[in-house]
Formats: sequence, C-alpha cells, structure tokens
Amino acid sequence: MHFLPLNELLLALALGAGFGFFGGLFGIGGGIIAIPLLVLGFGMEQALAQGTALVLMVPNLLIAWWRYGQRHPLALRNALTIGLSGVLTTWLVAHFATRLDPQNLRWLFSISIGLIALRLLTAQRSEDGVGERDLNFRALPLVGMAGGGSMGLLGIGGGLVATPLLTRWLGQRQTVAQNLSLALAAPSSVVALVTYAGAQRVDWSLGLPLAVGGLFTVSAGVALAHRLPEKRMRATFAWMLLVTALWLFIAPLVFQSH
Repeated sequence: MHFLPLNELLLALALGAGFGFFGGLFGIGGGIIAIPLLVLGFGMEQALAQGTALVLMVPNLLIAWWRYGQRHPLALRNALTIGLSGVLTTWLVAHFATRLDPQNLRWLFSISIGLIALRLLTAQRSEDGVGERDLNFRALPLVGMAGGGSMGLLGIGGGLVATPLLTRWLGQRQTVAQNLSLALAAPSSVVALVTYAGAQRVDWSLGLPLAVGGLFTVSAGVALAHRLPEKRMRATFAWMLLVTALWLFIAPLVFQSH
C-alpha cells in the first residue's frame, strides 16, 4: 500500500462521495457504479476493480444492515440461514473469480449488469402486484447461494439478486426482502473482500479514500430518494446500467481494432 498524492487523494474522496450518494439514492452498495468507472476510467483489470470496490461497499452495507435491523427486526434463524449460505458460497466462488482471465470476468460482469438492467426495466409494472405469503424457510439457502454467488464472482449483486427472488418467488414484502438481502449481502461482502485481498486483488490506497468519502454522503442519497419518483429513478438507473454494460462489452473490441 502506498499513499496517494494530495490531488489524487482528493479525487478519490470526491469519487467515493459520489458513489456513496448514488448508492444511497438507488439503495445499493455502490459497487455496481464504482466497478465500471474503475475499469474504464482507471484502467484496472476486472478482478482488481471488484476487490477495490468492495472496500467501499463493506462499510456501506454493514451500516445499512445495522440501521435497517433496528427498524425491522429479523428472526435470528432466518438471518443466520440466508447469511451463512451466502457467506459460504461467496467464499467458494470468490476463489474461482480471482483466478479467471480478466477479460472473461469483464464480459461476465457486463452481461450480468445488462441482465440486471433489463430485469429492472421489465419489473416496473409487476412488482406492486405481488401478494405476501408465509416465508418458505427451506428456500432461504437457495436465495443465499444465488446472492452469494453473485457477490463472490462479480463483487456486486447480493441484494440485487436476492431481493427480487424474495419478493417475486417467495412472496415477501419489500421491507422483509430488503432486510433478508442485507443479512446476506453485508457479511458476504466482508468475506468477498477478505478473499480478494488475499489474492492481491485490492488497491487499498484507492479503496480506503473511496470508502471514507462514501460514508459522508450515503444518508444524503437516501434522504433524496424518498423525495423522488421511485419508478422514474429505477428506470434511469436501469438505462445507465444498460449503457455501461454495452460499453464494457464493446470497448475492448473498439480499442483493439485501432
């Protein structure tokens, strides 16, 4: 680890503040925004960008989990079941991800966020009509494995994968689904960070200022989110992800042709 020059440190803090703000605005850890910028703007290889973004995501997710748990207490058995299955899957898949060819991992990432974007766009009308059902406890490990696999492979998506499964497949209210998703994503992000760091896939000099900057702006993003139309925000976010996915996919082809 080395110390950044003052101008680069200030830039990292500002970027972290932006990631934290938009993470709070869209209800995400921030990695799905940070990773493409680290790849395209800083020229990082995919695994290094994912590991560095996890430094930003871990404190944001842990704080969100703690605060959400205060307002919406979760049964310990449910939290442990989805959390442990997610953590174990994250640990196994992250070891595999750090050994993948960087270009293949980048393509997987771009395809995944493209699919997430399409799901967000197509779910606009259907999510409000989901009725609440009793929680199927035996299905929680499967949700944990799906979210943990995404966190381990891509460094993102624990909540983005788990929440729709919990609401649309298991019929849970949004607040319950979000709480369970955080019980999965928060500890899984810690395990993913430790695994990526052990494989030397974390730039701590950049990641720590990003994390510090983000801590100061998450709450502001959350506050603004409550004032803006949810459907319009979701559509804007989805289109942004779709454009980013396309650029991540075609940029290597464009630059290799010159």
